[in-house]
Formats: sequence, C-alpha cells, structure tokens
Amino acid sequence: MLFISIGLNSQNLVEKIAFQSANPFSFHDVITDLENQEKQEVYGNLVIPYDSLNPDKKYPLVLGVAGSLGWKNHHYEYLTMYQNLGFATFELNSFKSRRIESTVGDQTQVTTAAMILDAYRALEILSDHPNIKKDKISITGWSLGGAVTFFSAWIPLKNAINKNLQFASHLAFYPPCFFEPENLEFSDSPIHILIGELDDWTPSDPCNTLVDKLKNKINIDITVYKDSHHGFDRRGGLEINEKGYSFKDCTFKLTEDGYVLMNYLNIPMSNSFLQKIGFLFCTSRGVTIGGNSEARNKSFGFAKDFMIRTIQD
Repeated sequence: MLFISIGLNSQNLVEKIAFQSANPFSFHDVITDLENQEKQEVYGNLVIPYDSLNPDKKYPLVLGVAGSLGWKNHHYEYLTMYQNLGFATFELNSFKSRRIESTVGDQTQVTTAAMILDAYRALEILSDHPNIKKDKISITGWSLGGAVTFFSAWIPLKNAINKNLQFASHLAFYPPCFFEPENLEFSDSPIHILIGELDDWTPSDPCNTLVDKLKNKINIDITVYKDSHHGFDRRGGLEINEKGYSFKDCTFKLTEDGYVLMNYLNIPMSNSFLQKIGFLFCTSRGVTIGGNSEARNKSFGFAKDFMIRTIQD
C-alpha cells in the first residue's frame, strides 16, 4: 500500500493511492486460483472534502469505474457532483495502471475479473483510511465499469476475494447483463441498473430478464431510458463505434465456479483465444453510442438521489 498526497485546495484533499492487485483472466481464476495470479500494482485518485475545523472527519465515498474507452468527461461530472454533496470519491485507474488506453474490441487486455479484483483491493485500503466511513462506500461504473459494479455484488466472486467487506451499494450504468448465472446469490446491498432502451452494445432486455430473476431475492431494480443508446449520459450526438462488439444476440451461461460458456457448445471461454471464438457465434461489429439529453438529466438526478439514499448518514 502507498499513500501519496498530490494536492490540496480550499475544498478538497487529493491523494494518489497505489496498491497490489493481480491480472486474473476470468471469474474462474478469481474463485479457484486467486493466490497464483500474476501480481499487478494499481492506483487510483482519492478526493476527500477538506474541513480545516475538523481534519479527522470521516466521509462516505463513491468508487468510480470507467468503461472500455477509459475515463471520460461525463464520468468526472458525476464524481464532481458527488464531491459537491460532501462525499469523497475514488477514481479507479485499472487501465492506466496497466498502460492501456482502451479495450474496445479486445477486452482481454484488462478483464472484468481483474477490475473487480482491483475494486475490492481498493475497498480494503479505503476502508482503513482515517477519513473514510468503511460501511458507506458505494461503487458505480459505466459499461465495462458497469459490469464491475454489478458483478462485484456476485457472492461467489466477493467471497473469493474478501468475505468480510462489501460495498454499501452498486449503481451500474449500461452494464453487460447477457449472462445466466447458475448461482443467483448476490449481495444484500442495494443494486440499481440504468440502461438505454435502444442500447445495441449491452442490450437492455437481458438486464430486465436478470433483474426479474433476482428481484424477489435481493434489493435490485432497473431504470430503462426511452429512445436512449449506450452512453446516453454523455454530451453530444450519436456515433458508430466500428470496433465495438454488439451483444444483442448473445446470452452466456455463467457457472457457479466462474466459467463463462460459449453459446451452443458450452465450452468455457477460459482464455483470450477461446473467448474470441465464443464471440464469433453471436456478436457483430459496430455499435451506437451517444447522449440523450433527457435521459442524461434523469440519470444524473437518479444517481444523486441513489447515493444520498444509500450512503449518506
């Protein structure tokens, strides 16, 4: 663990925090063989409200996880909103720590499993920080970061990493839901999904189906924004990303021990080669991404209310 103070202004204390994580490829690697994964140093930026009259004050915290395009302006707008509410924030830098800029079209470079591990290793460090309330740490993320946000609540993964800590809430923006978990045990913390009706990158229908399966078991809900695509909370119009995989025709089984199985063949996609083969059965290239002003305004309002409700005292 390494704490490095990198800035102080009249409102916020900023620290760079580095810690040891690892590079598992799959959920299966985390669940069955975590100790033998290649080690990796990861860092993030912690922003804490600065109170000169009470320097020992503890704050709720929102941990943010970016998507496969990396940290973008609208992500920082959310963090700024949370800071203005009096929350600390933590910008997890899984990509920069591994010298990767984007994983669009090749998410084997930095996997969801590795980023979930990063998030929990960050949670462990932040829980011991003298200015953070350990039981008031929420996680939020977008797209790939939405997958991290959602599946960090999956009990087989969580317990393999840390049985004693959990996030206070999970707010996932347009996550990939096209998985059928054999094990439907998730955290009892509040979980909410925000997704666009017209999303062709990470479609909304599988999210609706998964939430329907889970809502009688756990505290989970979903909001689907009408006439909205992937990245509806960005500024700007629609554009086509030719590299992105469209998963609108995919549903993958997720075994209890963390294997994601190919459609039809039921072969575990246990390495990058097998994953690329598995994607050939159901994906196509080219996805739509772009903002919708109405959905953007609603999602910022929802995110604000969600964090106040789940982690503010």
